[in-house]
Amino acid sequence: MRNHLKKLAFLTLPLSIAAPHVSAADEVNIYSYRQQFLIQPMLDAFSEETGIKTNVVFAKKGLIERLQHEGKNSPADIVLTSDIGPLYDVVAKGLTQAVHSDVLEENIPAHYRDPNAHWFGLTSRARLIYASKDRVAPGEITTYEELTDPKWKGRICTRSGKHTYNLSLIGSMIIHHGEAEAEQWLEGLKANLARKPQGNDRAQVKAVKEGVCDLALGNSYYFGKMLTNEQQPEQKEWANSVNLVFPNQEGRGAHMSISGAALTKYAPNKAAAIQLMEFLSQAKAQSMYAEANFEFPIRPGTKRSALIDKYMGEFKQDDVSLQHIAELRAVAARMVDKVGFDN
Repeated sequence: MRNHLKKLAFLTLPLSIAAPHVSAADEVNIYSYRQQFLIQPMLDAFSEETGIKTNVVFAKKGLIERLQHEGKNSPADIVLTSDIGPLYDVVAKGLTQAVHSDVLEENIPAHYRDPNAHWFGLTSRARLIYASKDRVAPGEITTYEELTDPKWKGRICTRSGKHTYNLSLIGSMIIHHGEAEAEQWLEGLKANLARKPQGNDRAQVKAVKEGVCDLALGNSYYFGKMLTNEQQPEQKEWANSVNLVFPNQEGRGAHMSISGAALTKYAPNKAAAIQLMEFLSQAKAQSMYAEANFEFPIRPGTKRSALIDKYMGEFKQDDVSLQHIAELRAVAARMVDKVGFDN
């Protein structure tokens, strides 16, 4: 009962108040940008296998700032993120430490982990083009570069250019084409927008269904989420209105991003935290991740969600370093402002 109350206090603690310094060897404390219902099945499996308890603080924002404020007194052992952007940020601010693990190096491809071993990808997703089944013929668009073709003028929807998903895509364009050409591409994409960038990725697919636009940018896992959304069945109609285009299959492949983890600088339960990170990279947790959120396992050879296999199959993935992409996010953000993409 006492352990249950301590865990509850940790989960419900306001972000503005420092948590008590927990240092029990049989616990791991997690600051998570990933929603708890997505990661809890893997955490439960870890606890069942090892006897190590997991405590989670979830927030959509503010966890990095909280780590900075807490400093050496932080109870956090691990930070989990839903994209490369905040994962890179927590490392850049000096809030993490390196993890040298043969297990992590074996399970996670080099372009999905930090060259200095401070962050590690856990799942991946592709940045897709969602194309109207009714108004876009199969094969009519096959690359990100073709989004600037004048024939798409007034026919494309996307969320804000400043969102981390789009900043990563812009970063990849800078890497592959250079800054000047990437800026031209962004200007061309802006010229073809059907409306001011707004909403989330699912809102773009909804706009395609409603005829607001014919093409939309969105992450791959949202397709599975829409198809299986029993609380909002109209989302199934959105998903069924589009074809999935994995861009650049004849070239570099589709742009990929990740969810991931980093070990905090002052982790009080370092050994147990590394054990959890290694567990999350193994086949069992990777398959659970894939089923829970329709993402792609990072560990090579791991079974994917049956639904994802049905609709997506195998595809070519861009293997450019995500570290390099993350380093270009500030450049990408300035480019978004320069071309007035969100205006």
